[in-house]
Amino acid sequence: MLRFVGSFFGAIFTLVTLGLLFVALSIGAVFYMYSRDLPSHESLAQYTPPTISRIYDGEGRMIDEFAEERRLFVPIEDVPDLVKHAFISAEDKNFYTHKGYDARGILAAAIEAVKSRGQNVRGASTITQQVMKNFLLGGERKAERKIKEIILATRLEETLSKDKILELYLNEIFLGQNSYGVAAAAQTYFNKSLAELAPHEAAMLASMPQAPGEYHPVRAKKRVTERRNYVLREMWQNGYIDEATYLREKDMPLKSVQNGDYPAFRTALPPRDYFTDEIRRQLSGSFGHDEFFGGGLAIKATVDPDLQGVAAKALRNGLERYDRAQGVWRGTGEKIGPEHLTSEADWRAALSEAKVSRDIEGWHPAVVLSLGEKSARIGIEGVDEDEDGHFIPAEDVTWARKRLPGGKLGPKAKVASDLLDVGDVVLVRAMTNDGDGSFKRWTLRQVPQVQGAFMAMDVFSGRVLAMQGGFSYQDSVFNRATQATRQPGSSFKPFVYAAALDSGFTPATIVVDAPIELNTPQGLWRPKNASNKFYGPTPLRTGIEQSRNLMTVRIAQEIGMETVAGYAERFGVYDRMQPFLSNALGSQETTLFKMVAAYSMFANGGERVEPTLVDRVQDRYGKTIYKHDPRKCEDCSAPALPAGEAPHVSSTRDQVMDPITAYQLTSMMQGVVQRGTARGINLPVPVAGKTGTTNDAKDVWFIGYTSNIAAGCYIGYDNPRTLGGRASGGGLCGPVFESFMRSAIKKYGGGKFAVPPGGYFVKIDRFTGARLPDSATGDNVVSEYFREGEDPIFGIGAMVDGGFAMGANLPLFAQGEVESGSATVTTATGKKKVIPKKADFGTLSSGGLY
Repeated sequence: MLRFVGSFFGAIFTLVTLGLLFVALSIGAVFYMYSRDLPSHESLAQYTPPTISRIYDGEGRMIDEFAEERRLFVPIEDVPDLVKHAFISAEDKNFYTHKGYDARGILAAAIEAVKSRGQNVRGASTITQQVMKNFLLGGERKAERKIKEIILATRLEETLSKDKILELYLNEIFLGQNSYGVAAAAQTYFNKSLAELAPHEAAMLASMPQAPGEYHPVRAKKRVTERRNYVLREMWQNGYIDEATYLREKDMPLKSVQNGDYPAFRTALPPRDYFTDEIRRQLSGSFGHDEFFGGGLAIKATVDPDLQGVAAKALRNGLERYDRAQGVWRGTGEKIGPEHLTSEADWRAALSEAKVSRDIEGWHPAVVLSLGEKSARIGIEGVDEDEDGHFIPAEDVTWARKRLPGGKLGPKAKVASDLLDVGDVVLVRAMTNDGDGSFKRWTLRQVPQVQGAFMAMDVFSGRVLAMQGGFSYQDSVFNRATQATRQPGSSFKPFVYAAALDSGFTPATIVVDAPIELNTPQGLWRPKNASNKFYGPTPLRTGIEQSRNLMTVRIAQEIGMETVAGYAERFGVYDRMQPFLSNALGSQETTLFKMVAAYSMFANGGERVEPTLVDRVQDRYGKTIYKHDPRKCEDCSAPALPAGEAPHVSSTRDQVMDPITAYQLTSMMQGVVQRGTARGINLPVPVAGKTGTTNDAKDVWFIGYTSNIAAGCYIGYDNPRTLGGRASGGGLCGPVFESFMRSAIKKYGGGKFAVPPGGYFVKIDRFTGARLPDSATGDNVVSEYFREGEDPIFGIGAMVDGGFAMGANLPLFAQGEVESGSATVTTATGKKKVIPKKADFGTLSSGGLY
């Protein structure tokens, strides 16, 4: 009997042993099968997670950031213990003792799933397993993935230290609100650094991995609070905080940026503008999309924040001045329903959702709450209500007419209700008294339909100091400084004159100003001056000062359009210029960015300079991977320099034009500002520049420079149409340039343009080109610079006609007369002759007017 019992139990033991062996072999086979072809875990030792790229101004202040996954990488040694303990308590309390997986946790999760019949399935993944899932395997819920996860976790534990694994986890984990990693999440939810977090805040962050898409601190406040308190209890029970701390912290209110308890980190940054977005556009092309948005780049921008603000304000004032002169009210097109106007809380909430520009200094979104007999009561975003309320008075609307449903304009407004309806979302600005700056009234504003751009740069380094690509970035992100290609009109003429000066012309060369007819495949082309007048033999200087089209065409014909095209391409105005004669008047399109850069080379003596928005780019490790300025400081590393000596900076830049030519051209363009088409500009330092106005005034320009800064303005409709018969580059863009330059000169100064060696001055009559004695004075006297060894012929002895004859009995403009819009001219014989007011440019677009 005993033998039988023994045999029975022996058989049972054998079966159990064999069963266990079979299970073990089966498990081993499964693990062996899934362990093949697994992704390499060893690459995680060199893993660099995508992190935010940030842009800083010249003073080291952060002005923008770009990322697809908002992450700030923090080395584990810089992560406070409080944060580590919160996540370990929430996700993996045995983290420092297990070998990659937690068998007890897996068993407990399995038992719970069986008891609940699959209704309560909770994760049992360790932090190491989550690292494997996040980095190498993906998030699908399958047994196969779980097995692979465990295999890789055990391997990773043999390769990396616990702290390195925790570093990967804390920097990679998604915590909601587009925040990846604990540092970015602390900024997103509390606007704090990790070191500033209180225990209850660290516990809240540690609550997020369980359900980051559902644990919203406002919408799911109760659920998040319960989870936070669970983490705090675990931290206490695991010995990371004491009981008193636990009891105190669990009763703390759940505060967050999302609930309005803290200001958002983004509010500390200026609104995104054209400058930083252009850096994004250029660098993402140069470094690649992934590197820019995830490389953790530190980008030092060239922008001068003060001048950027001045540029934006100057351009906006110019565009708004033109828009208000049109007298048409368009508003924003946004409305708020009457159901949202019943209480202040309701209309404020609705107004905050309105899609209107909020990046215009001094402007506020507002909603029309009610209409009175003459005025309109408004509620203003960001401005507290007072007892009397805020109003748009009748006197503020009389400048405008409202467009009627049929498209026609109604009569001029007399009271606010002529323009506004209840619920209209409008933009307003506080009008103040000029004397003491005290508040006067609220005034209606609107984003103009007309657009434009402005840019300024250092003429020696190429550093772009300011760039405004439109009225409002939030209204239109299209950057008209770099992306809009438009006809430069007469602002292109300096390149024709530069080519002429290098081809044997001098500022005193006489050029015929008389009618031209040219047969083209498109028909007969008859370019004309803006005044529709002819001026006969005229010195080269006067041609550019008064922006004479006929002289420019004759010069281009004389030296050849291939020569002009070569100059335009050398200066970077065009990649390839078509050698058509009409292009001498600026009919081929280019960008403001290229034009301002080209004018900078006139200002710096003809040295090539590449415009840049970025001084330096450093990677996540602080290594410089791009530096703009190629110049070298020969003795900057010396311990001392002789008294009175400055460091010597050497340059290897190309000389794109002769320095004497650059100075001659600059001198002639000073005349444009002093007595030519830009004579309204008045600045305390010498200024040179050129206006540009195209056919039918569809595009107007002014580009100018001092001894150290070049700046340019363009204004026009995005879909080209006329700005009106009175629009001109000097009239619209000139004031924008002048307003900006007044501030730029206060900060950066300016002086006389440097005279290069190798030349001499001669006084001439600017009307006849005749040489005058050195003692000559008067409005007709100008001092011209000539090259040494050059023996110029003065007067009409060497007249240039470009191959086009000058007809007899022309109604020539009398010597000494200035340009005007009059249709009546005085001929050289003293007779009066009436000329049609509007110049006809024939069948071709000639580009430049004046």
